[in-house]
Amino acid sequence: MKITHFLSLFALLSASPIMSQEQDTIPAEPAYTIFDNLAKHEAGKGVVTIHQSEAIRNLVGACKFGKDVETTDDETFLKIQGFRTQVFSGNNQRKSKDEAFNKEKEIKELFPELPTYVTYTAPFWKLRVGDFRSHEEAYQALRQLMAAFPAYAKEMYIVKEEVKIPLN
Repeated sequence: MKITHFLSLFALLSASPIMSQEQDTIPAEPAYTIFDNLAKHEAGKGVVTIHQSEAIRNLVGACKFGKDVETTDDETFLKIQGFRTQVFSGNNQRKSKDEAFNKEKEIKELFPELPTYVTYTAPFWKLRVGDFRSHEEAYQALRQLMAAFPAYAKEMYIVKEEVKIPLN
């Protein structure tokens, strides 16, 4: 008798989450998904046709453009949590600003493709390099910068920061 009660309780509990998932699922119309981007028609490019159920479309998150997107004159950037390589940080008010900008100039000469950011957060002047999605990408840049500028290597490290990824 105890076994039948246990089995019926088990059957009831295992069936209830499925029913609650079906009842709680409200189909949402995503504003813009990866599927929309893939199926976009552009002149001179191939056409992608996607066959999928509406359930899959509802599971995939929509890209919400808003405060996470920054637009300049010629480019659009998505702002996400990512990584940068910090090359310099100094709090000497007379020297640190000039040192940060001089190091930025030297890095730009060897690595023009890497974006550089000189910032001032009292009392520190900082030079950070790159907009990397992953720690591994930032680490590769760190190794290249250390090899190119061994005199700066002791103060270089990776920081987690909001980065700008180009959408164009």
